[in-house]
Amino acid sequence: MTARTILVTGCGSGIGYHCAHALARRGWRVFATCRRQADCERLAAEGLDTVRLDYSDPASIAAALDHVLAATGGRLDALFNNGGYSLPGALEDLSPDHVRAVIEANFIGWHDLTRRVIPVMRAQGSGRIVNCSSILGFVAVRFSGAYIAAKFAIEGWSDTLQLELHGSGIRVSVIEPGPIASNMLADARDRFLAAIDTDNSPFRDDYAKEFARLSSGSRSSLFQRSPQAVFTRLVHALESPRPRARYRVTIPTKFMALMKRLLPTAALDRILVRER
Repeated sequence: MTARTILVTGCGSGIGYHCAHALARRGWRVFATCRRQADCERLAAEGLDTVRLDYSDPASIAAALDHVLAATGGRLDALFNNGGYSLPGALEDLSPDHVRAVIEANFIGWHDLTRRVIPVMRAQGSGRIVNCSSILGFVAVRFSGAYIAAKFAIEGWSDTLQLELHGSGIRVSVIEPGPIASNMLADARDRFLAAIDTDNSPFRDDYAKEFARLSSGSRSSLFQRSPQAVFTRLVHALESPRPRARYRVTIPTKFMALMKRLLPTAALDRILVRER
């Protein structure tokens, strides 16, 4: 049998890196994309089919998909939207350009790639689209507003796609991880320091406390899971005849989903303010 084909984005590290390799071991033909060419070269040396794709660069999106379809004879069985980045900071401290860039990389680029993939899957009469959202796709916290805006958008966008693709043979699923071991926090800290004028921010003291917690490791890793936890749900979304609309990964994600259903908004807000 011809191996099923999947395009996985954001494979430079973390969830994307783990899932790309694990899917290849499972027998999928994986096309792993990265934003940086150096990461693509590293993955190629590790035996993966790879191509550069930057969600902020429409030309790279088009070129990457063209590369994949040329290699597969025009077929693509699945897409795992996973790439993106976070820029911490109070919304008050983020310029429109900063917010625009985060939305572009974490939502608009996903839309661009996905709408290019859908006609391919429609012609096949089948396909799976899996979008990696977050616990922050349904619960807000302070100092992550730009990323949260993008992830809330992913949630509604995915639901709409599922409705519009009904009867096409294409299924859409969302994975909502909580704390997963990755380089995301370190990368986000560097972006924050480059973007935010902390000395003149009304949140200066809050930022100092937050970074002290991050540096000391006092933010508990008790519930942190490895990327394998996401991969397990991804396999079900890709291979089950009845994939779920949502997969919640880690105890905090499941707990907060329950709290959001049970608690009044004001009560939940009090919990979330204290959590930070």
